[in-house]
Amino acid sequence: MRSTSALRACLSGAVALALASMLSACGGDSSGDTAQPAPTTARAPSPLGPFFGECGNVSDDEVKQAFAMPDLPVITRNSVGCVWEAGGPLGPSVSFSWYRGSPIGREAAGSGLIGRPPEKIEIDGHPGFRGSLGDQLCEIGVQYGDDFFHWSVTYADFPPTADACDVARHLAELTASRVK
Repeated sequence: MRSTSALRACLSGAVALALASMLSACGGDSSGDTAQPAPTTARAPSPLGPFFGECGNVSDDEVKQAFAMPDLPVITRNSVGCVWEAGGPLGPSVSFSWYRGSPIGREAAGSGLIGRPPEKIEIDGHPGFRGSLGDQLCEIGVQYGDDFFHWSVTYADFPPTADACDVARHLAELTASRVK
């Protein structure tokens, strides 16, 4: 027993010594210069923002009514977003997303990169953007400090039953009026 314990202790010490030697050999150059890496600045956590509620505090019936399409089932519902879709992934749809601690400018820039140049808007005293493709597709993002919410409305290749930007703005105004 005693010899097994002694052997384990000896092997553990030898492994630790070998690791220490390898690590010290990797750290410097032959000039003896021990330059330290530049310190990094940690980003402060974003302050707690508002609560937008499930699906932006907008009911399925309110989405269907605004979109003017009665058969628009919700296919995704979770803590950060909802999607209502008719006719599969290439059909008409409405989506809500909530972004915490994420820059709205990146979302607006992305809209511009895919052919929907962002226009500055304001909803309920909060800055935001709107990107659109005619009356077929519209997205609206509204900033709240370090957070923002985003509504996207598309009729895809189907004839629109309402103006996509009117629908997106109405839904964004509902969410803004219900923020907690």
